[in-house]
Amino acid sequence: MQLQSTRFGDIEIDPDSVIFFPEPILGFDQSRRYKLFHEDKQTPVMLWLQSLDEADVVFSLIDPTMLGLHFEIILTDDECTKLAITDPSSVAVLLMVAKDGDRLDPKPYAPILINVASRIGMQKPGVRANIVFSNV
Repeated sequence: MQLQSTRFGDIEIDPDSVIFFPEPILGFDQSRRYKLFHEDKQTPVMLWLQSLDEADVVFSLIDPTMLGLHFEIILTDDECTKLAITDPSSVAVLLMVAKDGDRLDPKPYAPILINVASRIGMQKPGVRANIVFSNV
């Protein structure tokens, strides 16, 4: 599959690496298929969730543990079914990042959850998660 992204240019995408969102990310109803990119580093800090349905839609993401944050998110049975969770450790929690002047501002209230085993994702808006600072 060929991707023509405004951010990454022309890239060949392995169809087995596509992440499907059964419900769209808020405000992006036309995008359901994504590809996750990361920095070319041993331990990448930034990740990008690029829509395969809309070339100009890409989200900057960060693993909250890189900031010393750990989320405890309770999912409903329906959400677990939508994500096809068989092993909770296969679910990655990522935060969207917005640029605020010269700094990056992670948004913890609507994390992106990705089941890396099933390649299914969802946004969990309205999270009132218990955020634990691991370095305190």
